[in-house]
Amino acid sequence: MNKQFDTGLMWFRRDLRVTDNTALCMALKACRQVHCVFIFDRDILDSLPRADRRVEFIRASLCELDAQLRQLGGTPDAGLIVRFGLASEEVVTLAQALHVQSVFAAHDYEPLALARDARVLGALANAGIALHTCKDHVIFEGREILTQTGTPYGVFTPYKSKWLATITSDHLRSHDPLPFASALAPRPAGLQQAVPTLAAIGFEKTNLSQLKIPTGAAGACMLFEDFFERMDDYHETRDFPALKGTSYLSVHLRFGTVSIRQLAATAWQRQIQGSRGAAVWLGELIWRDFYFQILANFPHVAAGAYKREYDTIKWEHGKHAQALFKAWCEGRTGYPLVDAAMAQINQSGYMHNRLRMVAGSFLVKDLGIDWRWGEKYFAQHLNDFDLAANNGGWQWVSSSGCDAQPYFRIFNPVSQSEKFDPEGKFIRRYLPQLAKLPKSALHAPWAANALELKMAGVTLGQNYPQPIIVHNVARALTLQRYAVVKNSLQAP
Repeated sequence: MNKQFDTGLMWFRRDLRVTDNTALCMALKACRQVHCVFIFDRDILDSLPRADRRVEFIRASLCELDAQLRQLGGTPDAGLIVRFGLASEEVVTLAQALHVQSVFAAHDYEPLALARDARVLGALANAGIALHTCKDHVIFEGREILTQTGTPYGVFTPYKSKWLATITSDHLRSHDPLPFASALAPRPAGLQQAVPTLAAIGFEKTNLSQLKIPTGAAGACMLFEDFFERMDDYHETRDFPALKGTSYLSVHLRFGTVSIRQLAATAWQRQIQGSRGAAVWLGELIWRDFYFQILANFPHVAAGAYKREYDTIKWEHGKHAQALFKAWCEGRTGYPLVDAAMAQINQSGYMHNRLRMVAGSFLVKDLGIDWRWGEKYFAQHLNDFDLAANNGGWQWVSSSGCDAQPYFRIFNPVSQSEKFDPEGKFIRRYLPQLAKLPKSALHAPWAANALELKMAGVTLGQNYPQPIIVHNVARALTLQRYAVVKNSLQAP
């Protein structure tokens, strides 16, 4: 087979797997020999706390990726080169040291990543080295799905219809590296070090292992096999945080330890066979594509409202707002489902999707806090943080984004609790101080009678807070706050 390049460098980023890796296959096909690298990017790491589950997840996944590459290449020397520094500099330095003619990578979509890749492209070009990138992280990207007038979609439902009308088995085809594995080159003698420890890059261990979050492609495979047995029931179980209803694959999608094509292909085929649960789950994967194309086509969403008129809203501010926000962050709002949700994210880095909506709505529409405060908090704490999805979700709850709930639809945290945690199992798991309350009193402890509270060992204001707001009063204030948007839309 004629090869385009003698030597290439595969740059792993958000695609930490060997199986069905588009960029890896592209490199192996194009080059006589291929080196593989991952760079712990200080541009990102320097802004993180020293104990960060995401860094630990990546590091564990890299150890598995290194072993997979050595197995695929058939030699212990054909593993992963791991560097620590500024990615925009390290990849160029390494490419020059290895005398490669091209660097290969999968597309990234976030503004900072795009700026990094632009710098790398320029620096590589100055060194006479090409940069080849390809789609791997989504099914459809950028402007691949457009309206009949050739514009990007800003509403999900028609986007989903077009997505489903466009998809073919070719879009979901797996990329097998095995036929081209002989191109994997042994690492040079000075670059055969093991994946560095957390301490070596300035980080500490977290509770990742205690949480039993499986890492790497093997962990993703285990989770997907487990979810496959439950997929047909997804539409009935996904909204109940006390149930094992979701796939728990979001962190693996975030770091590419699982192929989106594999997941979408499985869901698509089961939907064709009549599985309602698979159809609903496929819809969630389409939402993911949708938010990525929103970020690509409407980049202003990274800093402000998709619907710009919502930037005129006056949010709570000053010390009062800071106190409300701190209570929300620490799970001290006095609304059990909200507090349990915040305990979940603070303890585990995970929050159930229904609870992301409930907690988000409470922050924005009960407390009157700017949605960007919540977006930033989730960005700091979620294991599966992805700018596109996180931004899209927060804009949804604030009614400023695509397919927004109308501003006058405001989640009632008590009725949401009664509907989606009816037995209180989730609340009791994360708020043990309320565990002995009967379910009739659990969702709104302030409404319980004195005997119920005493028998359960609950003293409001001491071991569990009084509500920091009254929902109906907060709802009325929210309608006033959002009136500025309503008035601007009605203005001639």
